[in-house]
Amino acid sequence: MKIISFNCNGMRSAASKGLFEWISTVNPDIICFQETKAKPEQCFPEKWADLGYSIHHHTAEKPGYSSVAVYSKSKPKSVLVGLGNIFFDKEGRSLGLEFPNFFLWNVYFPSGTSGEQRQTKKMEFLETINMYSEKLKTKYKNVILCGDVNIAHQEIDIHNPKGNKKNSGFLPEEREWLSNFLSLGWEDSFRKLHPQRQDYSWWSYRSNARSQNKGWRIDYFFLTKSLVKNVLSSEIHNEIVLSDHAPISIELKK
Repeated sequence: MKIISFNCNGMRSAASKGLFEWISTVNPDIICFQETKAKPEQCFPEKWADLGYSIHHHTAEKPGYSSVAVYSKSKPKSVLVGLGNIFFDKEGRSLGLEFPNFFLWNVYFPSGTSGEQRQTKKMEFLETINMYSEKLKTKYKNVILCGDVNIAHQEIDIHNPKGNKKNSGFLPEEREWLSNFLSLGWEDSFRKLHPQRQDYSWWSYRSNARSQNKGWRIDYFFLTKSLVKNVLSSEIHNEIVLSDHAPISIELKK
């Protein structure tokens, strides 16, 4: 089973750059999007249906902002929209789908780069994730969390660690949160399979960052320990240029 996670930075923008041609080629069982920046009817539902996917969205109240979606070849047993937090749920950041062998949780974590107020909200969001994840792990044995986390964990995950230590996304308190989160029974699938590989999943549009590979690894698949033995591959597809992010994927034994 192949699952893809991708911050597409606008579904309509990615479609204009060849998204559906790429999807037709790789044919994932499930694809999770962050930042669709569109209403469900603007996300090409006919094309997804033609490709055989069931369609699920959590859309922000603000038009053209945030929003997540999951498209799956098999229909989920149940769908959980949102986190139960009014502020964050208005921003369309969380979508959970229950399948027979695992629970899939697609999340778009906030960025704190726009200022101190948003950074405070980002830290509140991380605490919300802690609480929600414990509920999920209590109910479901096998959980997959994927998405744009907006945090680079270790120095290997960012091109200029010393120069970014005071920047949102690589702050000590963010990295500490991620270390603590992983210690509660989660595994970073990419780092588990590739302990020394220095690949990135996001590049700023400024200063030709992507062509110079000055990037950050901020997109992840986190798995409960029970699922690690089933992971066949975990990759970053940085050759696919449809967004400022690269798609990431895992392949699991069925």
